[in-house]
Amino acid sequence: MNRKMIIVAALAAAFTAGCETVDTTKAGAVGVERHQRMALSSQEVNAEAQKAYAQMMADAQKKGALDKDPAQVARVKGIVNRLIPQTAAFREDAPKWAWEAHVLTTDEVNAWCMPGGKVAVYTGLINKLQVTDDELAAVMGHEMGHALREHTREQMSQQAITQTAIGGLGALFGIGDLGQSAAGMVANVTMQLPKSRGMETEADRIGVELAARAGYNPQAAIALWQKMEKPAERRSRRRPAEPGR
Repeated sequence: MNRKMIIVAALAAAFTAGCETVDTTKAGAVGVERHQRMALSSQEVNAEAQKAYAQMMADAQKKGALDKDPAQVARVKGIVNRLIPQTAAFREDAPKWAWEAHVLTTDEVNAWCMPGGKVAVYTGLINKLQVTDDELAAVMGHEMGHALREHTREQMSQQAITQTAIGGLGALFGIGDLGQSAAGMVANVTMQLPKSRGMETEADRIGVELAARAGYNPQAAIALWQKMEKPAERRSRRRPAEPGR
């Protein structure tokens, strides 16, 4: 191992030692029990998520792409509002989050939930897949599962370890600034950065339980993912929306 790699490893190990081991959720009936290591606080990440979400909704409104169809908006919010109380099975604090849900007009087949309960559903998901309420509850439960488990915070913590190591190297070897705004990082991690297989499995399990507790048919998750596996839909959606990846 060369000197640079030794320094990277040492810096990463030192930063990791300061991480907090947490259980972000209770196991629920589905048995989600993995311990997580966090280098950032929920408050920090949630605050940046709020900024990113507000900016994205403002931009969508300027483009005329925010909540254009009142019926679709009412449908999405109605499903989300049925799922929210069920989040108490995993986190007692979650039903009291400042949840928001909006529909964005775009052909992309996608939906996501930022930290703190900031939800967005794309019209491409609704229109192209012709989703039933049960199927929409499955995908929204899945995305809400990511927020409940604080997967964005976990991934940002992992990135912070790497960036700290790189920053240490930069001071020694003149590597340039590789950082980005915290709000931009939250948006990027939530919407673009692929989740690990373990994270996707956790979101799958939580989503099914949330949907079932809310009175939706959990079997609809199977039909939904089958629709999303069709070649045309695979090309029009981001990879992180795919379960088990």
